Amino acid sequence: MPKAKGKNRRKKFDYNSNRKKLKRKMLKKATPFIECAQMRKVWDDKKSVAQNLADMGLASDPNCAVPIKKNKQYKMETALINGKPVVIKPYVINELEAEANLPKVKKTTLSRELIDYVRHMIENYKDNYKAMARDEINYYQDTPNQIKRKIESYRCFYPDEYNALVDSVQEKMDVS
Repeated sequence: MPKAKGKNRRKKFDYNSNRKKLKRKMLKKATPFIECAQMRKVWDDKKSVAQNLADMGLASDPNCAVPIKKNKQYKMETALINGKPVVIKPYVINELEAEANLPKVKKTTLSRELIDYVRHMIENYKDNYKAMARDEINYYQDTPNQIKRKIESYRCFYPDEYNALVDSVQEKMDVS
């Protein structure tokens, strides 16, 4: 059986490559990218992960931060001054809390077809789900419970529009 080409060749030193630059590039690839901007700014590469997190007032091990009641009690590693734990970089926690308290932006929505379908059903039948199931617009032959779930999802995503729609249908019923 033949050997792979290049296996017999003796190893030579490459004088043209810069070993220092190659090592720096390799180390840069090896260090993980920290996605959290607040932590990335204050991260110290000379310290360990546990020391960096302790300086920020964060727990490196959740089992130590919130101990499970066992025979042993674990403690988080922090800097000690006069025997008391001290958070060296408390502003990181403040920034993380401020970011967590920002209101969430709804990124999900319902399709235009589903919105039109639900509006049609509410305008014509109000809350009669059995009649909705027999409507000719019901192409997918949804059962009354499936239609009810679709209307509930519409109500959750667009509560103001749903209330306005129900009120307008109620006014039409009152006028008739």
